[in-house]
Amino acid sequence: MQRIFQSTLSQRKFWLRRPRCLSQLAHNHTQNTLEEEDDFLVPKIPHFDYIPPPYTGPSASEILEKRKEYLSPSILHLYKNPLNLVDGKMQYLYDENGRRYLDAFGGIATVCCGHCHPDVVEAIVNQTRRLQHSTVLYVHHAIADFAEALAVKLPGDLKVVFFTNSGTEANELALMMARLYTGFHDIVSLRNGYHGNAAGTMGVTAQSNFKFNVVQTGVHHALNPDQYRGVFGSDGVKYARDVQDIIDYGTCGRVAGFIAEAIQGVGGIMELAPGYLPAVYNCIRKAGGLCIADEVQSGFARIGSHFWGFEAHDVVPDIVTMAKGIGNGIPIGAVVTTPEIAKVLTGRTYFNTFGGNPACTAGALAVLKVIEKEKLQENAFVVGSHLKECLTSLKEKHEIIGDVRGRGLMLGVELVTDHQLKTPAKAEILHIMEQMRELGVLIGKGGFHGNVFRITPPLCFTKEDADFLVGAMDYTMSKM
Repeated sequence: MQRIFQSTLSQRKFWLRRPRCLSQLAHNHTQNTLEEEDDFLVPKIPHFDYIPPPYTGPSASEILEKRKEYLSPSILHLYKNPLNLVDGKMQYLYDENGRRYLDAFGGIATVCCGHCHPDVVEAIVNQTRRLQHSTVLYVHHAIADFAEALAVKLPGDLKVVFFTNSGTEANELALMMARLYTGFHDIVSLRNGYHGNAAGTMGVTAQSNFKFNVVQTGVHHALNPDQYRGVFGSDGVKYARDVQDIIDYGTCGRVAGFIAEAIQGVGGIMELAPGYLPAVYNCIRKAGGLCIADEVQSGFARIGSHFWGFEAHDVVPDIVTMAKGIGNGIPIGAVVTTPEIAKVLTGRTYFNTFGGNPACTAGALAVLKVIEKEKLQENAFVVGSHLKECLTSLKEKHEIIGDVRGRGLMLGVELVTDHQLKTPAKAEILHIMEQMRELGVLIGKGGFHGNVFRITPPLCFTKEDADFLVGAMDYTMSKM
């Protein structure tokens, strides 16, 4: 029988023998008595000095009943038995019974500086006590202060900020601005990309799972520079030729713009092939279009090596969109562009009631300060590199792992049942997710086939957390 993978000494100290019944842990946040079972060792969640207050609210089953009666039937939930999370602290979450979980999903790449970070909470509470909402028709320092701090983090002439409530809203605005500024309608986006679920963003999204049968015009989906499944491997320039073909054969020769994520999040943590973005930006600009960088998931220090995903490709966009990590869970998004492009909205009245809300911008500014003060970008790079190395080593042991990819703390692990055919392991990933939850690890999944683990934890994730995650994944795969 296989022995559990041992990548580092630090990892081994978090592995103990398997508990008599893993479900016992669900009722106790303290350590339980562990005993040997077979030849396997069970990973142990790292120590964390926090105990949440007792929860006295409704149970998961009671909440589910209300959801079924009052909420949209389109709402999904993870796990066979949905998890009722009631507390959070930094990189950990707690259920209704007080059990602690390692959050390796970060609310879908949203929680960047940690759940309920005291600096962020304090900024939101202090602002809310004075003024929760006014409108941008009045002046308030919070929106101006955050816009200034945000502009400093962007290169070139990207200095004008429009605040929104979400990434979908931000991308909708960016697409409209590109069309208005250029006077053209056609947008090029990438297959497998995801940019939102409103009319325009659903059009540029290129996964049938997220597209309803509604009119979507003026959008062309280019060949995805997929380094794992793509026909040209990691040769980004070859993929880029498809964009020029689209311009030549699918449009009037002029386009409004191009939108892409540097690392496709919903698409399965798919990092674009090297050389792709510079080549495409050149094609688009020659055709009169603007280049839009969707940084909703890859922005705000998540990739570690750079603050923004596009920076890893040595390009400077004309418009940058962002959300999620910008607010650490606060509903806020933004579009940043140049003064020249920004003027296009002065031809009519553009207004967003909640964009730039004082409480949201005060909280988002606190998030930015925490990232810098606690050096979370550096941590994302160091811990993310360590985690990727361990996952890559795990790939050598388990045949089910087809690919390990991503940067920093935006990593993907693709599961396949056949390495040559790259057959998606759809059922297997669900089983592994359930078992990892039992061990105390919450992880996301994505990709068109739903067979890719999405690892996007809070940026305060530690090496011990990374080792625990790898140990839990190894343990579960070894037991299959």
